[in-house]
Amino acid sequence: MLDLRAKTDEQINALIRNHEDKNARGLPIYPLLLEERAKRAQAKRPLDFNKSLALLREAAMKQLCVSYGQIAEASGVEWSKARHQMNGAKGHLDGLLDICHAKGLPMLPAICVNKTNRETGELDPSALLGFAEGARRLGHSFSDAHAFHRARQEECWAWGREQKSGD
Repeated sequence: MLDLRAKTDEQINALIRNHEDKNARGLPIYPLLLEERAKRAQAKRPLDFNKSLALLREAAMKQLCVSYGQIAEASGVEWSKARHQMNGAKGHLDGLLDICHAKGLPMLPAICVNKTNRETGELDPSALLGFAEGARRLGHSFSDAHAFHRARQEECWAWGREQKSGD
């Protein structure tokens, strides 16, 4: 077994890229690489993946969307400090996509939207682009990003109903 702890961040990222470039996401090492990258990112940033996942799980069970600010609040981080860590490649939401993929969870970041869009669940164009890029990086193929996002939200809520009935 490959000792991931002995690898540098750059080596972990290169291994992930190699798996993605070669469409080898189905190999058992790929989710382990994603988790290792997320674990390392967690050590460098105040936003807590576990707290974010707990909030998203609860929201999925309640059939709700959460705001980026609520994600920051769950970690006890002021929005002004969290907002620049939230989006983009290797941002907090992208890391959450990795963790969900690695753990076989639905794409829970699909239910995280701007505060003003919590009722509608709509993503702003730049957020939709980031979500779509993260999904494609993980091997999803689609032509309509909006429809893909909506379908992932529905998956989150269906999963949430299953969790609720299992409690």
